[in-house]
Amino acid sequence: MMKKVKVGIIGVGAQGGLYTQFLLDGRVENMEIAAICDIDPEKKKEYAEKHPEIPFYEDYVDMLESGLVESVVVCTPHYSHPEIGIQALERNIHTLIEKPAGVYSKQVKELNEIASSKPELTYGIMFNQRTNALYQKIKEVIDQGEIGEIRRSNWIITSWWRPQAYYDGSEWRATWKGEGGGVLVNQAPHQLDLFQWICGMPQKVYSNVKYGYQRDIAVEDELTTLFDYGNGATGVFITCTHDLMGTDRLEILGDKGKIVVDDSKKVSIKRLHQSESEINASMGPEDVQAVVQGKDLSEYYTEEKLEFESVWGAQHIAVLENFAENILHDTPLLAPGSDGLNGVELANAIHLSSWLGKEVELPVDEDHFLEELNKRIQEEEK
Repeated sequence: MMKKVKVGIIGVGAQGGLYTQFLLDGRVENMEIAAICDIDPEKKKEYAEKHPEIPFYEDYVDMLESGLVESVVVCTPHYSHPEIGIQALERNIHTLIEKPAGVYSKQVKELNEIASSKPELTYGIMFNQRTNALYQKIKEVIDQGEIGEIRRSNWIITSWWRPQAYYDGSEWRATWKGEGGGVLVNQAPHQLDLFQWICGMPQKVYSNVKYGYQRDIAVEDELTTLFDYGNGATGVFITCTHDLMGTDRLEILGDKGKIVVDDSKKVSIKRLHQSESEINASMGPEDVQAVVQGKDLSEYYTEEKLEFESVWGAQHIAVLENFAENILHDTPLLAPGSDGLNGVELANAIHLSSWLGKEVELPVDEDHFLEELNKRIQEEEK
């Protein structure tokens, strides 16, 4: 009989409730639910009626010290992820945190330091898009040098329209104190993670961010950001929550090819027969007129078209199973928890650049960022 990891879910809101249901339905083969924790009395009542056999805790520390769980999945508001993660790891409990790893880099670094001091424990983050075969394929193509050195990348991701009622439905949502930001920390963490996972971390960030632009909120609902990788390569990241039609398009241009992804489903991979620099050097004066007049350049490359089906929920289950496999059999983690720092640093840099009105270098000055964040929290509370 397969050994199953005993897990406790901390926070059974939208995501935690989803993972709890996956476990109750037996959809995560190597994991079983051992306890639930939530501070909401209504949740306690609901689970007492539906699942009286599952121990329910209102204080997560009590659950951590119950002896019932060997691992936890942390699905609480963003600010509390590092604090709860640290408490779990210090009690030698394997920890999987929901994205983002935290709101500011200083707190995430503290969590990572505790985790690195306990290498025998499994520490992961719910970057479920890393299990997506589409993004795994893109990363493999780039890592193997098939499109050469990256020159430019851009991602427009506006396909998560949210009406005002979404923000009005929760007191902590879209506030500096409760959530620590808007679209950057709520909807976009997966894309920020994928962008750096595939293209690497930039050296500098310059951003134009709109706060409460089309929604009555204090935090950001639209942004355009320029990444500078320090080697000539640039990246552009655009996102918002007020585009009802929505766009999801990622382009990565290399000196030997180009990848275009539409709607996180369709992929075009164009591979040049020679590098663009070599083709450029081979062109003589006699070729210029033909190029200017719109010569068909498709003879210089081949194109591969792929389409991927995405089964909603399957990616989350894949992360849960991979997390358990690492505990049971030391299978490598697809999304190590320490990787969560990169996306948080990017989000911090985007915010800080807009607050200061200038380009900022990575890693950001974490004390300066926290000072600026606290100013906005104080203004919000007036």
